[in-house]
Amino acid sequence: MNVHNLMEDVVIQSVNSLYDQIKANNNGWLSCDCQNCRLDTISFVLNRIHTKYVVSGRGVNHSVEEMTSQQLKADIDSLALAGIRIVNSTKRPYHTQPKNLEVTQNSIPAFNFFTFTGSVLDGTNFEPVPNAQITLKYEGQPAQMIDSTWANPYTTCKTTKGTYSFLVKPLKAEKEGITKKFNFCINVTAPDYAGTDYHFEVSLTSDKNMKNDIDSTYSLKLNDIIIFKKDIENPME
Repeated sequence: MNVHNLMEDVVIQSVNSLYDQIKANNNGWLSCDCQNCRLDTISFVLNRIHTKYVVSGRGVNHSVEEMTSQQLKADIDSLALAGIRIVNSTKRPYHTQPKNLEVTQNSIPAFNFFTFTGSVLDGTNFEPVPNAQITLKYEGQPAQMIDSTWANPYTTCKTTKGTYSFLVKPLKAEKEGITKKFNFCINVTAPDYAGTDYHFEVSLTSDKNMKNDIDSTYSLKLNDIIIFKKDIENPME
């Protein structure tokens, strides 16, 4: 994983969504929604908001709360709409000609996993639990991460409010369009706490290409995992 600006993912999603909505509504003022016009709008927005760079799963943990903020989404949508109007009125010459963009994906059909995120909380006060060891397992073994910057097991810390995240390495598929269910287990242990396992299932459809980088908009927020200290009876049992 290289240095990555999380804002790119959010802005790209917002701009493309707005273009699609405006086009679907047949708004007369939109005369073009080609790739180059969309890229110009994305650049317009990115140049007017602060960046949020990460290089690892821990960086994502620190950013989860900010990246899901409704105020941030509203600010980006407002800028995106302004950018669409400006780009639409000042289109560059030959803007509809395709660009030779660098390919950042492997042309191999694959199941590309969500970024799994969640939190571990104390069952008596619902405060985040630091120093909890979180292990994501697939088929009974620790799941292989997309690269070495994503720790598995991962140890939670106070500064990230008990948040963890995992990005599983894509699995090859026979072809595009195959749907398959994957069963995972999250094992949680922490000093002075009773351990627990959390099982969940995801259904994925294989993509044309294997992705090798992070996309913060392609994520799955798991239920909070509640653990209790060993001397406290778990009321949910």
